[in-house]
Formats: sequence, structure tokens, C-alpha cells
Amino acid sequence: MAHEPVSVVFKVYCLVVMTLVAAAYTVALRYTRTVSSSDLYFSTTAVCLTEIIKLFLSLGMLTRESGGFSRLRSTLMEHVCRSPKELLKLSVPSVVYAIQNNMAFIALSNLDAAVYQVTYQLKIPCTALCTVLMLNRSLSRLQWFSVFMLCAGVTLVQWKPAELTKVQVEQNPFVGFVAVAVAVLCSGFAGVYFEKVLKSSDTSLWVRNIQMYLSGIVVTLAGVYMTDGPQVMEKGFFYGYTPWVCFVVFLASVGGLYTSVVVKYTDNIMKGFSAAAAIVLSTVASVTLFGLQITLTFASGALLVCVSIYLYGLPKLDTTVLPKADSQKTAKDKLISV
Repeated sequence: MAHEPVSVVFKVYCLVVMTLVAAAYTVALRYTRTVSSSDLYFSTTAVCLTEIIKLFLSLGMLTRESGGFSRLRSTLMEHVCRSPKELLKLSVPSVVYAIQNNMAFIALSNLDAAVYQVTYQLKIPCTALCTVLMLNRSLSRLQWFSVFMLCAGVTLVQWKPAELTKVQVEQNPFVGFVAVAVAVLCSGFAGVYFEKVLKSSDTSLWVRNIQMYLSGIVVTLAGVYMTDGPQVMEKGFFYGYTPWVCFVVFLASVGGLYTSVVVKYTDNIMKGFSAAAAIVLSTVASVTLFGLQITLTFASGALLVCVSIYLYGLPKLDTTVLPKADSQKTAKDKLISV
């Protein structure tokens, strides 16, 4: 899909917002799970509330796109109430995304924000593999090289867990890494699956989002009941919520929808630069807030990951089109032979 022409200022704005949202989300979530002195909230309720907010935001965007509430009503009747098969189709990424979001809470309860930010970049090779298998696309040699470089960088980061001097809660780095691995697998599969559904019809992105979030609310509510049901009934759905927790839910809600805008108006190089900048910001915040002690292996691994993200986003060379001079020469040779 070609990008619509937009100003450089708007692209820079997209880049800055995406970077700040990614970095702030991981740092704030980490803070609420390990440093905040208030009662620990239920992560399942936060994930469910995020889906509800995303649904209302998508309804607002669809209202704007449709041009009024009357058209919105007819669109919802056609694509939601009378399309149970489409709802069932979108329930697949809903379940996968629900698992991914819950794994993020588990991971950031056991891993530093900077370590999580670096390790979570494993979603790139996972997404690449799903793209090759599900969408029949191919990767260049440089992209495959960057994938292996990224894996090597993550291995270095996880080789010797960084010490945290300001975090007093009990942590299990192995559990955190397993949670990140599950989140990465979910992110790769769900992202490619959703892209395939989008490209299989001309249905609006916001309609697809609404279909997915409706299923997501049902799935996450079931997760609340099965995981924390008795405690939620006793203490309340919003038990332990503070302004910081509300900020985390807000970032999770807006960040998911903002990604579609970024994908539409920016390129892979800018997204790669944003991911690298988010790693740097998360590292600085972790040193300040959590007392992260940066080691040589962590710094080397983070650098490899940042470079690999940049290399992966470089445009592929199209070898299917002959250069202009060569094509003219070929045509001239054909005329001479005739």
C-alpha cells in the first residue's frame, strides 16, 4: 500500500509520538508492578478495560468516517449484527492479543523495562516468519542477516541479567523471558493474521477493529472471571487503581490504535528508528527509576538489536525491473536482429 503524501513535520510528529508511547508504556507498567507502594491491581482487569476503551475510540473514528450516526448504525447492523462469521473470524486475533497483553504484565513484573524493550524486538523475526508462511512473501538476504543479528543481540542481553538496585519485589527472570517469548509469538501471528483479513476485503479498518474488540471484550472478561474472579468480586474491578495505572491503560489503548496511523504514513526505516529510540529512552528511565546497572553484554546486545532493526527496515532492491539503459539497449538489439 502506497503512503499518502504528507509533510515531513507530520512524519516527525508520528515518529516522536510512537517512540514516547512505546517507551512510556513499558516504563510506567514496570513502575506500577514493582515500585508503586499502592495495592497491586489486577492485570486482567486492566487488559479488559483497554479493550473497552479501544472499542469506544474505534466507534468514534467510524462515526467520523461514516459521516453521521445514522450511517454508523447501518454499518454496524451490516458488519456486526448480521455478520456472525466475520465476528468469529476476528475472534482469533482477539484471543491471541488478549494472551499477548497479559503476558506483557507478567514479563514486566519480572524483567526490567529496558531488557523487556530489547527482548520484545524478537517480534520482528517472528512476524517475518509468519509473513513468509501466511502471506507468501520473501525476505532479502540482508533482512535474514538482520534477523540473526537481532537474535544474537537479544541473547547477549539475556546472557547475564542486569542488576536492579531500587526494585525490592521478588522477580524471576526466566518467567519473564518465557512471558516475552509467548507475547512475541502472539504478536507475530496476530499481526499477520489481521493484515490478511484486512486485505481479503474492502471492509473499513475501523469496522474490523470493532469486530475484533467486541470479541476481545468477551475474551478478556472471561479471563478476569477465570483468573481473578473471586478476588475481583470481593475487592472490586478497580481495586488498586491509581493515576499511574490509569495512565498505563490509556497508553495501551491509544498506542494500539495509533499504530495504524503510523503504518499508513511512515516507512519501515522510521519505524525502526522509533524502536531503537524507545530502547534508549527505556534504558535511561530504567537507570533513573529502577537503578539499572548497565553491563557490557547488555550494551553490546542492545546495540546489535538497534542496528539489526535499521537493517531490516531498509528497502529491498527490486531486481525484477531492468535499469532504463539496459532495457533500451535490449530493445535496440531486438530491432537490429529483426
